[in-house]
Amino acid sequence: MPKNKKPAPRKSAESPEQKDDALTRQLCALAAYLAGSPAKNATARENAADFYKIIKKSLHQKKDDILYEALEWTRHDAIKAHLLLKEAIEETAEVVVIQRDGASATEINAFVIPLFLHTTGGLKGAQCFQDQEAYELLTKSLQEAGLESPDATVVLVNHAYQLDEIDGITFSHLHEMVRDAHASMHDMRAATATAIGLSIGEPADEPFAEDDMAVELRFLVGFSMKSVDDTFYQVPADDAAADAYFAARESRFQLWTEQVTPLIKRCFGPADREIEVHFLYQDLFHGGKERGISEYFMLQMMSDLNYGLSEQGLAVTDANAIMGLAEVGDEKVLRVNLYAKSDAALLASSEKPLIMTADLASEMDDVRDALGMIGIASISVAASFDDEGVPVGVVA
Repeated sequence: MPKNKKPAPRKSAESPEQKDDALTRQLCALAAYLAGSPAKNATARENAADFYKIIKKSLHQKKDDILYEALEWTRHDAIKAHLLLKEAIEETAEVVVIQRDGASATEINAFVIPLFLHTTGGLKGAQCFQDQEAYELLTKSLQEAGLESPDATVVLVNHAYQLDEIDGITFSHLHEMVRDAHASMHDMRAATATAIGLSIGEPADEPFAEDDMAVELRFLVGFSMKSVDDTFYQVPADDAAADAYFAARESRFQLWTEQVTPLIKRCFGPADREIEVHFLYQDLFHGGKERGISEYFMLQMMSDLNYGLSEQGLAVTDANAIMGLAEVGDEKVLRVNLYAKSDAALLASSEKPLIMTADLASEMDDVRDALGMIGIASISVAASFDDEGVPVGVVA
C-alpha cells in the first residue's frame, strides 16, 4: 500500500495591507521606469498602461494611501519619478474623459479660482453665498467672458472653500466629485452630488477681532464639461501662436475680474460690507490649489516679518534681509531673517514651506519681490542655514 504523503503546507493569503503595499511598490517602480525611459516601445506602452491602471483603480476604490505613500516614497530619492507620478495622479483625479456608445468623448474637469478677501473683522460664514442671483450671474459670467467655451456646461459650487476644506479633499474624493458633477449635468433631476456635499464643512469664522484688518484665502470650485474635440480649448502647436493664445486668455481673465468684483462682494456679505477682492488665476484643481496656498504662506511670511519689526519698534528701512533654503526635520522651507543695520542683531525670522517640486529660483524671485514691496532694499542670499539658524555662504 502506498504510504500517506504529508500534505504540503498552505501558503498564507496576503492581507489587504500587504496587497496595498505591493501595489505601492509596483507604482513606484513603474514611475521610476517611465521617468527614466524615453523609449516608446511595446514594453514602455505596457508599463504605462499598468501605471495608469493602478492609479485609476486606487481612485475608484478610494485607496488614497497607495497614492500618497507612493508620492512620499519617491519624493526624496527619485525626484523625476515623483514629478511624473504627481502629475499623473493629479490629472487623473481632476480630469475625467467619458466615452459613450454612439457619441463623441466628453471631458469634465474640476477647476479652482483662488481669492484673497480683505475685510475688517473677517468674513462671516453665515453671510456667504446667500445671494442666489449673484451666484447664478457669477456662474454664467465664466462663459460670457470667454473663460470657458460657449458649448461647454459649466457649474460653480455654491460655496467658497476655506483652506482646511480644500486641503482636506483627497485624490479619490476629488475624482468622485468630478464624476458626481458629470452625472448631475447629464441629468439634473436624477443625480445627487453627494461627494460635493461632503466636501463642504460647517460655516466657520476665523478668530478675528471686530477691528482686525483681515486677509482670508478662499477658493471658488467649478466643473466644466465639454467635448474633447472642442476647438475652444485646443492650444496651437506653434510656440508663438500658443503664447498668443494664453496671453489672450489671461487678458480676458483680467477683464473678467473687474466685471465680477461686485458679484463676488455680494456673494460674501451684505451690500454695506466693505470687501476688497484680489484674484489669482483660474487653473485646474491641484495647480490652482497649490498656487493659492503658496501665495497664502507668502502673505503670512510678510506679515510675520512686519510684526517682528513693529515689536522691536523699528522700520523696514532699519533692516537687511537674508534668505535661503533651510531644512526643518525632513521638510524644506525658504527662510527669511531680518537683521538690524545698526548692530546686525536678528530682528525677525519667518519660513515659507516648499513643495518638493518647487522651482527654488522662482520662489526666491517671488520672495525678493515681496520683500521689496514692503520696503526691504538690502537682500542677500544664503547657501544654507546651520543647526543654530545662522546663515552660511551669504552673497549679495
